[in-house]
Amino acid sequence: MAGDDTINDAEPQAPRNPFNFQTQVLSTSPVKSNVGQRRGHRYKHSSISAQHQIFQEPPPRPPPILPASLPVPTVKEAWRSMHHDQRVRLYWCLCHLVVAVFVFFRSEGSLALTALSHLVFFDAGSAAICVAVDVLGNFEVWKRSSIRHPFGLERAEVLAGFALSIFLLFGGFDLVSHGVRHSLESGSSHESHHHQLRHDNAHGVVSPRNLSWAATLSIVGTAISAYGLRNHARIAKVMRVSYLASMPRILSSPFHVLTLSFSLLLLVLSLLGINYSSGLDHLICAVIAISMFALGLRLAISQGLMLLMSYGGNKSVGDVVQEIESDPGISHVEEAQFWQVHYGLGMANLKIRVPKGSDEGTLSRLRNRIASLIQSRLGEGYGQGGSLRWDVTIQMTTDINV
Repeated sequence: MAGDDTINDAEPQAPRNPFNFQTQVLSTSPVKSNVGQRRGHRYKHSSISAQHQIFQEPPPRPPPILPASLPVPTVKEAWRSMHHDQRVRLYWCLCHLVVAVFVFFRSEGSLALTALSHLVFFDAGSAAICVAVDVLGNFEVWKRSSIRHPFGLERAEVLAGFALSIFLLFGGFDLVSHGVRHSLESGSSHESHHHQLRHDNAHGVVSPRNLSWAATLSIVGTAISAYGLRNHARIAKVMRVSYLASMPRILSSPFHVLTLSFSLLLLVLSLLGINYSSGLDHLICAVIAISMFALGLRLAISQGLMLLMSYGGNKSVGDVVQEIESDPGISHVEEAQFWQVHYGLGMANLKIRVPKGSDEGTLSRLRNRIASLIQSRLGEGYGQGGSLRWDVTIQMTTDINV
């Protein structure tokens, strides 16, 4: 009984737990993610990792030579950058535009004066483009290349000149349509000669006073733009009219010759008191319209080729390539591409084969000789007043057959 009492009085034993769990204190700091990090990245500068690292860092790149883009000036910035001569030229462009408007409203139905006003409008627009080009030349974006504009903004001048050529073409078509309509109206009339003269006067043959005023102002405006502003100087080079290249500055452009010729003709007719009939008016208008269409078409083709990155020079590129291939240091010309970027820059890319064994000095002299040949033959007098500079790129491969 004593043993039983001893057993009953003993404290009960706690059950044994086979698992040993311990309370963990969780950190409230933000979790740092190592997604995208490769193992061993902290040891990339160690000597062992430098020998066995698979992913090597790329070598440092030099900064790009060409900027991504250059700031294009606003109208306010362009106005502030203008110097005195540029402002004077701008004011004269406005005066030239006023002359064109005056000639147009003084035509009084005369097709010849209407056609002459088209020519004066073209001269005023060309003068405005010349001033804009001169002002934009004050900024770096005009001539400096960038990734956005590889050749600068000078190609904008080509686009503006192309728009003026389209104006000439549409103006010529408009004058031809008016002349044909008036001729058909005159031919359908079966009235007497007296009534025919009254019919011609009703169509608005201009008076000698208005004719002389319009012709005089056209001559003065064209002369000032040609001699003072050197208007059409760059367009004349694009036209490449060889028989006008040796003429004085005022007559070096076919557009100036056209405007001055018909203005002088109308002025002489008004001063001599010659009967300015409707038939003579239609004839002069027809000649002006045909001239405008011919010059406008030639200008549109020349500038369209530039916009399409081609070369429309008056000298044969094939002759230049044959002359290059005849050089004793060249085996064969595999490829030759020529195009004109804008009024002042041409590009030439050539791929040629040279004989085996040519050293670096010979190849360097050959490159200079080819570049000098292209510049002298296609540069159109660059360095002596010409404006076309050629950038020549040559790729040479060794002829393994020699």
